Amino acid sequence: MITEVTKLLGIQYPVIQGGMAWVAEHHLAAAVSEAGGLGLIGASAAPAEWVRNEIREAKKLTDKPFGVNIMLMSPYADEVAKVVAEEGVKVVTTGAGNPEKYMELWKNAGIRVIPVVASVALARRMERAGADAVVAEGCESGGHIGETTTMALVPQVADAVKIPVIAAGGIADGRGMAAAFMLGAEAVQMGTRFVASKEAVVHENYKQLVIKAKDIDTRVTGRTTGHPVRAIRNEMTRHYLELEKEGAPFEELEKLTLGGLRRAVVDGDVKTGSVMSGQIAGMVKDEKSCKEIIEQMMNEMEELLKGAPARL
Repeated sequence: MITEVTKLLGIQYPVIQGGMAWVAEHHLAAAVSEAGGLGLIGASAAPAEWVRNEIREAKKLTDKPFGVNIMLMSPYADEVAKVVAEEGVKVVTTGAGNPEKYMELWKNAGIRVIPVVASVALARRMERAGADAVVAEGCESGGHIGETTTMALVPQVADAVKIPVIAAGGIADGRGMAAAFMLGAEAVQMGTRFVASKEAVVHENYKQLVIKAKDIDTRVTGRTTGHPVRAIRNEMTRHYLELEKEGAPFEELEKLTLGGLRRAVVDGDVKTGSVMSGQIAGMVKDEKSCKEIIEQMMNEMEELLKGAPARL
């Protein structure tokens, strides 16, 4: 399927894997890229040399384009920005900050820059700064979220900018993909669905909690701090929400979640760890390879669009 995004990134299918901290390492990124999508390595708050090593390991597994997601609040953001240019990474997605100061460096290195945005204002600002595309991420997604739903955000961003828009949040199958395209997107980004992929190097406890989750099983913590996060409900989310209700200070809340994502992803602590997940966890029923996930999505979407006239 050819879209503005597949042409821009040199990929077969308009499917991008989210740059999830502790989850999106080189095995997963390479598998998604080999399957025809765009895999991403999640730099998170990792040191620059760890990111460099991940990039080099991914190159051993695929010769197809892949990218790096850079969390701009990371203390290593400046160093990581240089590493992706030095290592010839094809695409950078950004979150938690403004990438404008790195634009010249990345553009000179031939890198496609795609910021994640949660508002029309930020999308417009990123377009003015030279972004090649934007990911419009709705609040259905896992991890750090904005306030607007994907259904409302994507068409407003698509109307506001001339660069391609990638839809994220609440997308797990061909139905969600077809809907995103009808809203004006040129590709989709998925995180949670790829957590339950065979190539995702995450603890089995984490995968199984996603697979067994129901539609009502995610909670948003941190609204009172201005840093809302969506995760599957567990002992940690219950305690956090109780403390929020009691008006606990930020420091106490922060202490509760410190290192929580790593505990869940790496150690398998799904009780007191942070099991970040989107609302589509209730749609994820099994573990599939990245190739199976992407090909099934594409087939579903094509069948839906073929049958659209009959439905109408």
